[in-house]
Amino acid sequence: MTDAPSRQGTILTTMTKPLSRNEMRARAVTFAARWKDETSERGQSQSFWTEFLGIYGVDRKRVAAFEQLAKRTSTGNYGFIDLYWPGVLIAEQKSAGKDLDEAEQQALDYLTEIKQSDFPGLVITSDFARIRILDLEAKDPKPVEIKTADLGKEYERFLFIAGYARQTFEQEIEANVEASELMGQLYDAAEAAGYKDHEANVLLTRLLFLMFGDDTAMWARGLFYSFVHDRTSDDASDLGAQLAMLFQVLNTPETERPKNLDQTLVDFPYVNGGLFSENLRIAAFTPDMRHALIKAMRFGWGSISPAVFGSLFQSVKSKELRRELGEHYTTESAIMKVIGPLFLDELKDRLASAKGSPQKLRNFRKDLSSYNFLDPACGCGNFLIVSYREMRRLELAVLVQLRELKEDNQLSLDPTLGLQVTVEQFSGIEIEEWPAKVAETAMFLVDHQMNLELAEEFGLTPDRLPIKKMLNVQVANALRTDWRSVCPITDKTFILGNPPFIGSTFLSDEQRQDQEMTWGGGKGTGTLDYVTNWHLTAARLIQGSKARVAFVSTNSITHGEQPAVLWGQGLWPLNMKIDFAHRTFPWVSEAARGAAVHCVIIGFSDRSNQVAPRLWGSPDDHGVSTEMATSHINPYLIDAPDVIVQNRRAPLDPDSQVMVYGSKPTDGGHLSNISTAEAETIRDSDPIAARYLRPLIGAEELINGVERWCLWLVDAPPADLRSSETLRQRVDAVQKMRSASKDKTTRADAATPSLFQKIRQPSTTYLAVPSVSSERRRYVPMALTQPTTVANNLLLMVPNANLYTFGVLHGRPFQVWNAAVSGRLKSDMRISAEITYNNYPWPIADDATRATIETAAQGVLDARAAHPGSSLADLYDAIAMPPDLAKAHDQLDRAVLTAYSLKANATDAEVLTALFTRYEGLVAPMGALLDKKKGRRRGE
Repeated sequence: MTDAPSRQGTILTTMTKPLSRNEMRARAVTFAARWKDETSERGQSQSFWTEFLGIYGVDRKRVAAFEQLAKRTSTGNYGFIDLYWPGVLIAEQKSAGKDLDEAEQQALDYLTEIKQSDFPGLVITSDFARIRILDLEAKDPKPVEIKTADLGKEYERFLFIAGYARQTFEQEIEANVEASELMGQLYDAAEAAGYKDHEANVLLTRLLFLMFGDDTAMWARGLFYSFVHDRTSDDASDLGAQLAMLFQVLNTPETERPKNLDQTLVDFPYVNGGLFSENLRIAAFTPDMRHALIKAMRFGWGSISPAVFGSLFQSVKSKELRRELGEHYTTESAIMKVIGPLFLDELKDRLASAKGSPQKLRNFRKDLSSYNFLDPACGCGNFLIVSYREMRRLELAVLVQLRELKEDNQLSLDPTLGLQVTVEQFSGIEIEEWPAKVAETAMFLVDHQMNLELAEEFGLTPDRLPIKKMLNVQVANALRTDWRSVCPITDKTFILGNPPFIGSTFLSDEQRQDQEMTWGGGKGTGTLDYVTNWHLTAARLIQGSKARVAFVSTNSITHGEQPAVLWGQGLWPLNMKIDFAHRTFPWVSEAARGAAVHCVIIGFSDRSNQVAPRLWGSPDDHGVSTEMATSHINPYLIDAPDVIVQNRRAPLDPDSQVMVYGSKPTDGGHLSNISTAEAETIRDSDPIAARYLRPLIGAEELINGVERWCLWLVDAPPADLRSSETLRQRVDAVQKMRSASKDKTTRADAATPSLFQKIRQPSTTYLAVPSVSSERRRYVPMALTQPTTVANNLLLMVPNANLYTFGVLHGRPFQVWNAAVSGRLKSDMRISAEITYNNYPWPIADDATRATIETAAQGVLDARAAHPGSSLADLYDAIAMPPDLAKAHDQLDRAVLTAYSLKANATDAEVLTALFTRYEGLVAPMGALLDKKKGRRRGE
């Protein structure tokens, strides 16, 4: 990645509000009909490109120029770029039938003369009949070409232009991984030289600072490299001492240094800021260690964003962590998802509206200094660093516009005087000293990068050495610290970050105490993820103000039991509401094996803060998250009423069958885990035991068609238990296993060793429902099952189920409901009776509607039966689902949707709105009745 502003950021500043995809599609169809004629002449190119950009809501006059004079590298002569949008795209137009390869090469020929900050990410060429795009930011740029006549159905290929940029960070990621490995090698060398833990961390921080400074004009380029390469011996015998001397020099003002210093040392500036103040022991280096340092120094550290420095340091301490870098690395794309809708998009809109008005620009610039930013779990400062960079770039954009307007004479003299955005506006809280120190260093480095961008425009840069201002990071437990002592909480405060991703079952004793102190031990708070403590603390601090909060969080806080506690007991009573959200997305990993974390982003503020809600869906197969039209966002991150789905012991609909778990063996597998081969042996050798063999299914057996057996001894007389060698041995083993258990209940159940610990097996046909199902399946595969097949406790059951039950629960509305409210195991859906099933608002169906659903349900069963060799996993695979089964499910979906008065093409959002509206109508009377019985009014 370059230091140039992101293409998406550049685009968004030119748009007041993104168009919907339907609007863009309609414009593309109109455009295709107008320009598909292959006889169009080149002279019409200006109209062509103006209308093309207009498809995506971009006003060409505001952003791009026609016939831009530029120098061609291949010839040295000057030519005209047909269309040039600085920082975004360059386009070349040819007459009908001309060679687009030639046009593309001509466009590329101009690029070397374009300055870095204006370098375009896209090259687009056309001959009217065809349009070709080349994404220069892709890892392996290859042109994509379509017919103009097909633009109506291919318009999404060019969503880059509308700001839906599929920002690819492959090159950045490759560089970061390589940098991480180099830092790891340096850490290994430091350890081998005698530095341990804290000292090794301090040493690496200093080395990174020096290597970055070498590459970014912090002093004479390559000065540190020359010092190590030329002033230390090949055998490294003096490397430790020389580094110690250098660190001492860097911590000493020039006026206080010895007079007879080596000239190379003299050339280093005074750094200050505490980075070089600590005295480290002089360690012994070997030639291999010196080689590792020189190898690292040859890497282009100037290309590494300081936003990821923390990840590099966190990953260096072990080879395993180096491979799993993604568990710690917050990509800039994830950070931008937070800061964009939190504050950056609005500020960019204000900048765009101030264009051309010197007074508005000055007022906007001054206002930038009034904001403050707090990350109360800042780690190595990634969110603060990127936020600071973007604020500095906004101020730089103002300075450039003022210069162009020639309204500020001071800019021509020294634009560095009176910079409004300063490091003091940014604060953090971090529980560990080491990441806090890295955050301070990284902030200084990104400040230096921003000064270089300023110098590129104006030729001047602030002198930041010696360091006088550092990022304010308080080393403390954020949940036991008054955040106001670190950062003022005002109407212009933004609180942001990604607090720790820890589920309730994995909390340490200290973290459990944190949770108890934060929530006060309320009902259900023990089930909350650790991150919710930051949500509640922030909400208490911003209540009644216009301050805003946005956290990356584990997605489990939007599913299952947690929304009812987080919002019902925590945020709603504090008058909070959701301003924006990103639905579930995988936590981006740079590692070969990705980190198994699925996250959401939730931005919230006080209800008095009038903010138009914005909602993004989960990423598609290309990793693109699309913003969805919404008027409100509820705790499940959907456009639906503010209701919460709580644990319910019985179905909301009294006419619905109950859902229960299958029988729980707790037998060590002696009764419940019998393979087909073992069952055959029992049949051959023990006819008494054979009479009690029953098929057994759990979620695995149901979905994957695994054959498993159990000994179901509910009705077995004592005589059979005594006379059967198989039964006697297995029952005895169960008794010994339960007797040795630490659980009191299990020890008590040793008295009945022939029985499953919990028996719930129905005597009628039941619907078998897996408790966990992959998110990749369109439908949760269920099966009507005979009572002779025993269900264990890894399976849910609906006893007395019929075709109507099967049909409704296989219909699309239940699938959408399940995806919205059920808990998660990673990204897979975890169905529960208490949350998912008992709260489901069944449709109001007359006899005719029921009959239609039952007929469609039978069609699904018939389609399954047509594939006897396939398991449910095979039949419901996202790719392998048979066409006849897919068609049968489509018919069932239509029947169930009709029962909810929904059309067959209803979107998921429309389905959820209908379900939550019905749910709200069902629970409101029940709540009013309950309140009446308790003698209180609604809302008290």
